[in-house]
Amino acid sequence: MSVRIRVNGVEKTLDVDPEMPLLWALRDVLGLTGTKYGCGQALCGACAVHLDGQVVRACVTPVRRADGHSVTTIEGLAPDGSHPLQRAWVELGVPQCGFCQAGQIMTAAALLKAKPKPSDDEIDQSMAGNLCRCGAYPRIRAAIRKAAGMPEGER
Repeated sequence: MSVRIRVNGVEKTLDVDPEMPLLWALRDVLGLTGTKYGCGQALCGACAVHLDGQVVRACVTPVRRADGHSVTTIEGLAPDGSHPLQRAWVELGVPQCGFCQAGQIMTAAALLKAKPKPSDDEIDQSMAGNLCRCGAYPRIRAAIRKAAGMPEGER
């Protein structure tokens, strides 16, 4: 079956099994390796991408669900690294191992689009499904606040 999707603004036609997880279509078929495989059960958030602007877990989303829709991966968020979250991540030295960071940033981007000035509780609630083995959660929250133009400590 052919699946037509717009990935990072570019129309693609994929000849794949419609039940293939979107993650493998992105990584193995299209070569977009920024989206990571973590748990394979939608529990860790490493595979978070946007499907028509909404966060989905690509490891459990069949590629057929993206047929006729738009997918944005970390590579398409801002290819030059200019997205406020990408800049804040670098400025605050958020990543340690970096494995979870693409999913963290994609989830945070959806949060800021929906809620440009989230409270710390809203940040924590939105990011709760994204795990970080290194425990960078305080820096992740600080980077989200910075990208939102909020000073540290403001509630």
